[in-house]
Amino acid sequence: MQLEAALETARVGHGQFVLVSGEAGIGKTALVDRFVQTNGDSTRVLRGYCDPLLTPSALGPLLDITRDLGSDLSMDIDGDRRASAIFARFLAILTELSKPALLVVEDIHWADEATIDLLKYLGRRLDGARVLMIATFRDDEVRRHDGLRFLLGDLATTRNVERLELARLSRDAVSSLAGGRVADVDGLFRSTGGNPFFVTEVVANPAAEVPATVRDAVLGRVARLGPEGRRLLDRAAVVGARVDYELLEAVAGPDGTGLSECLAMGILQDLGHCLAFRHELARNAVLEAVDPLRRRALSREVLAAAIQAGFADKGLTARLAHYAESAGSAPDVIRYGTAAGQTASSLGAHKEAAAHFRAVLRFSEGQGSAERARISAAYARECAVLDWLPEAIEAYRMAVELWGDCGDRTRQGEALSLLAWPLVRHGANAEADEIAQQAIALLEPLGPSRELANAYRTHAHLRMLDRDCGRAVEIGGKAMSMAADLDDMATLAGAEMVVGAAKLVTDDREGRAHLDRCIEIAQAGRLHEVVALARMNIGTSYGEQYHLAEAEDELIDGIDIAREHDLDHSGHYMASWLALTHMFQGQWDKTAALCDDLLAQPNLAAISRIMALVALGRIRVRRGDPGAPEALDEALHLAKRTSTLQRLAPVHAARAELAWFAGDPKQAAAEARQVFELAERRRHAWHTGEMLFWLKRAGETVPDIDWIAPPYARQIAGDWEHAAALWRQRGCPFEEARALADGTEAARLRALEIFDGLGAAPAAAALRREMREAGARRIPRGPRSSTRLNPFGLTNREMTILGHLVDGLTNAEIGNALFISPKTVDHHVSSILSKLGTPSRRDAAELALREGMAPQNGDA
Repeated sequence: MQLEAALETARVGHGQFVLVSGEAGIGKTALVDRFVQTNGDSTRVLRGYCDPLLTPSALGPLLDITRDLGSDLSMDIDGDRRASAIFARFLAILTELSKPALLVVEDIHWADEATIDLLKYLGRRLDGARVLMIATFRDDEVRRHDGLRFLLGDLATTRNVERLELARLSRDAVSSLAGGRVADVDGLFRSTGGNPFFVTEVVANPAAEVPATVRDAVLGRVARLGPEGRRLLDRAAVVGARVDYELLEAVAGPDGTGLSECLAMGILQDLGHCLAFRHELARNAVLEAVDPLRRRALSREVLAAAIQAGFADKGLTARLAHYAESAGSAPDVIRYGTAAGQTASSLGAHKEAAAHFRAVLRFSEGQGSAERARISAAYARECAVLDWLPEAIEAYRMAVELWGDCGDRTRQGEALSLLAWPLVRHGANAEADEIAQQAIALLEPLGPSRELANAYRTHAHLRMLDRDCGRAVEIGGKAMSMAADLDDMATLAGAEMVVGAAKLVTDDREGRAHLDRCIEIAQAGRLHEVVALARMNIGTSYGEQYHLAEAEDELIDGIDIAREHDLDHSGHYMASWLALTHMFQGQWDKTAALCDDLLAQPNLAAISRIMALVALGRIRVRRGDPGAPEALDEALHLAKRTSTLQRLAPVHAARAELAWFAGDPKQAAAEARQVFELAERRRHAWHTGEMLFWLKRAGETVPDIDWIAPPYARQIAGDWEHAAALWRQRGCPFEEARALADGTEAARLRALEIFDGLGAAPAAAALRREMREAGARRIPRGPRSSTRLNPFGLTNREMTILGHLVDGLTNAEIGNALFISPKTVDHHVSSILSKLGTPSRRDAAELALREGMAPQNGDA
């Protein structure tokens, strides 16, 4: 059995994580219950549950588990401790247990963001621990839960993570489960589809006809209860999937009239520490049968009982907020929703925090402007973290207006500064810059303050992003000075980072000292995200200045830091720049693999997506692979929204190269002109040089600018030999070969050798054609197919998908298997058909079988 094997592996110190999935009622909990009963004596069983609340409770399952552990970890969860510290402490507790740990988290399709982060954290770090972690979820809920989908994709290649997918019962299994109590087994099998829960509900309440739905089957059993049993069951359904004894006594009376009947009929189960519905499907059926007005009244009863039972002191504010919202009690929604939102935010459960604050805003109509401004700003912050940019912008604008109504200019200025960031990420850079200046104009007359220092830092950052680096250093210096005077270390670290990046991106090595100071301050304050951002700025600045070896080292170190602290946003952006770095270094297989992984990530930030698409588009251009125009079209669409040189220059440079190899020099020149003036105005040596290079290559007369990057300057001047040497020093083989191709026949032969080694088929073909036209002899023929098993140059991902085509899977099925979208699968399939030269999926599959390629299915 898969679970038994995983447990044996975990017992010897190689922790395992098994994800048990299947539809509702398929038997996930029953399977886990039996496994726990079998192995409970030899392990320490820890069990947590995700409840179907209106807004899930942050780290709700961990709160359940801490009660089993007898640990004070719940105080950290309900306090101000960072999620990463809580996760590390919990892992330490698990590893120190005297017995192997059997950790079960039920129904993670209802999990909050912080719980998903916890599972990801543990999944990456279980090796070396005597822990078997089991998580159950409904597979038909995955597409509706971005966090769960991301978790599955993130852990898909982790070696200690397994999937266990439960299937429906066969006809014979249904017959066995019915045990002769149903005459028409075939009808039972057809009607229930082999769903075990549906089958057992029908068997428990035999009728002349099999009920049409699970709900009908459950209500058929419920109908046999007496009035007291039904009264208690309705209240239990309002309480939740699991029912605390104390709460049930408060709403149903101390004698629990009707409870024994519910237990005897099997609708409720006694778990020892609480009562529970046999399945959430049963609870839903009961709850839906209660009319809305009565449900609201029952929710008021439950809310009052939960408050009396001290749920707030137990860290259960999310449940109180759930009952308050169901009861329509505005004061209690405001009180407990605000508290639950703050707790969720501190633990990284930002979706849940946003949902709480949104509910509080909805129920706070008529409250004072200051209170609504605070909640609006809190909601905006959570939306900004989640990249819900329109919502963040609207909420920050509301906060700005409300603080203005209160006459609080300090808070109004602070809200304006915060509004700038979602505007930037939404592509409204010009408006963001204007907003930042408004914040400074509002705050400066009030004198030095943390809010003003942060406003300076924000404006400096915006100037740096647009590569207006002189102004960025000037304004950033003001932020540094004021933050230091006010002992505002967080703003000081951010300002040091901005000034350092502005200097380093112009190849001023003094910038590194500022960034190192930022890292020192951030490490002292345990500001892990700022440390990762500083590393990101160092690596990307080196990359933008073509210090590729240094960029590679810094980016790899930065990605490790981001992974250690689960800072995926920073990690993804650094990975996109690492892909670009590998592209320039000629490591194109690494580039493709990185881009495939990045672009398959759900909710990838636009800036990461742009750079990954540029890297992918350029290697497709240079290899002659299909899909380059589509990748670079999407990159341009995203980059245009930013209006910044930082994004536009790489995209237009790649598109100029695409046009050149498509035989359209006019379009190549047009792409270069799109960004040349901005690059020149910002005095960016590399971007200006590259645009001049493409204009010159397209046959245009170009101005003599003496400060452009030396490799481009020498090649534009016709000094191909010096240019090639400079590119070789930078570690850029394609660019070196491109310079050599302008030289002597010997130089051109060397260029061919480099192009062929890289797999740069279009450049090699063009050079061979030019050499033949020039009368050159003994031109090398070029490389043959790489291997017999993959003679068509498919990427690892394409080989995987080709294997699925052989198996006859649809795009949707392939997407589910690989955790990527059907649209992404369609793109890969188009590329496969193009490379194989086959007109259809069926023809591709037949060719793969004929050529012996199918057995390679799997990512290398």
